[in-house]
Amino acid sequence: MKRTIILLATLALSLGCNKFLEEHPTSFVERGDFYKSDAQCRSAVNSCYEGLRTVYSTTLFTHLEGTTDLVYVPSVSDVNAILDINPSQCNISKTLWSASYKAVMYCNAAIAGIEGSETISEESRRDFLAEAKTMRAFWYYLLTSCFGDVPFYLDDVVDQQTMDKVAHLGRMSAVETRKTLIEDLQGCFTYDDEGNYTGALSQVRANDGAEKGRAGWAMGMMLIGKMALWNACTDKDSGTDWYAVAAGALEKLVPVYGELSSYPLSDLLFSVKDAPERIFEVRHYYEQGTLSYAGTLAQNCMPSYNVNSNLFDGVSIPMLGTDAKVGTCNRPTSYFYTILQPDNGKDARVDINQGRRYNGQAFNNGLGKPWMGPKFWCPNMYTTHDSNNYPLFRYADALLMLAECSCAARDKAGFERYINEVRQRAGLDAYSVGNWSDAELELRAERARELFGEFQRKFDLVRWGVWYDTVREYWKAEMDARAIPVHVQPCHRYLPIPSEQVVNSGYALNNKEYNENGL
Repeated sequence: MKRTIILLATLALSLGCNKFLEEHPTSFVERGDFYKSDAQCRSAVNSCYEGLRTVYSTTLFTHLEGTTDLVYVPSVSDVNAILDINPSQCNISKTLWSASYKAVMYCNAAIAGIEGSETISEESRRDFLAEAKTMRAFWYYLLTSCFGDVPFYLDDVVDQQTMDKVAHLGRMSAVETRKTLIEDLQGCFTYDDEGNYTGALSQVRANDGAEKGRAGWAMGMMLIGKMALWNACTDKDSGTDWYAVAAGALEKLVPVYGELSSYPLSDLLFSVKDAPERIFEVRHYYEQGTLSYAGTLAQNCMPSYNVNSNLFDGVSIPMLGTDAKVGTCNRPTSYFYTILQPDNGKDARVDINQGRRYNGQAFNNGLGKPWMGPKFWCPNMYTTHDSNNYPLFRYADALLMLAECSCAARDKAGFERYINEVRQRAGLDAYSVGNWSDAELELRAERARELFGEFQRKFDLVRWGVWYDTVREYWKAEMDARAIPVHVQPCHRYLPIPSEQVVNSGYALNNKEYNENGL
């Protein structure tokens, strides 16, 4: 069967680092006509980013933050918010599954094409492969974090036989998937026996120079760390010290990124683009009347807006403009704003994460709750067009993961060093380990405060094995109590595979855990 592959057509042969995601998949090209030059290989690698803006949406935010202990989504009808989902009713699953596996297909095709190219230099081949493999690892990281065990393949689908094979794959162990991807990344980002870097791409901060906005060395280290921590929590059989694997990668970031105190808290705002602390972010921009890429998250994370008075919950905020269309607003949960991050504490992040006041003027705060804070607001938003960038990986996250590894190793000095870098930047007193059970709880609380709203909380709660009990406990204080016992089931820790995908696989796929919960 003669196959073609979708590639991102090159709008300009010389690609600017800040513009690579502006391209569109606009043409089909024959394999033999492509991968002849660096520009063509770069275009293929760019396709690996396709789908980021589709996946990282208000809906995914609702799923990953609004079904946890931190963010309250005021809806009793949004099936994603109240987890009234099952294999036949799972719109977030359909979007996530389709977009992620499409991206995996692009990654596999790019990797195969670049490996087979006879006209590019070995240095270019090495760098292109490392970037494409990092993005492939990212998509599988997202899939396994959201669905658990998923089909895993590295094949380039070039003929009917391969297509049939891939279409009928069942679930593969998420532990084994992550293990394979970790080894793949370790083969890209190598070090010699003296610890000197010998791998692909530059060992620099993600937003420095030519690496800006791309999946480079720093993201590779983060992915190794994140996937290893998942395995540390879920792999009960292999005997691998996954905490050591995670720490081995994450420690490499420390001399490159330096002291966290050198990165200002103001850079936590989503409206700040390409902040030096960030390791990977979903990029948006919006200009009226031109090609644009915008999200819609900010409309659900800003104070209520009165178009007649131009006031946001009774307060004038000139930087937000007068054209915003604000929807039904999410709120921090009472657990977050009264226990984890109270207004009367020392935490300097409180006025970033929570909307209690602006320029000293207090909001009316309907329902007695603070709004989502300036971290999520979009300056001069036109209707619902959110041009903010969404940070997915940051250096502070790496430090907190290193603290988690130190906790597992009962390394008191390491734990205090890493967690206190994060706490002290926020103005909190240094933490001293009294006992390890309390230290673990403090780590979980600090991840909540530092990474609030950054598409991570559900992943943390699930891998720690506490999601179901946690969400039931804290939702009782926030949600319509009628929704709790009816919809939230233990199987909802992961998303269901859409029923049509199960059928299309010839029932090689299944939703056994959902079936066992009566769904």
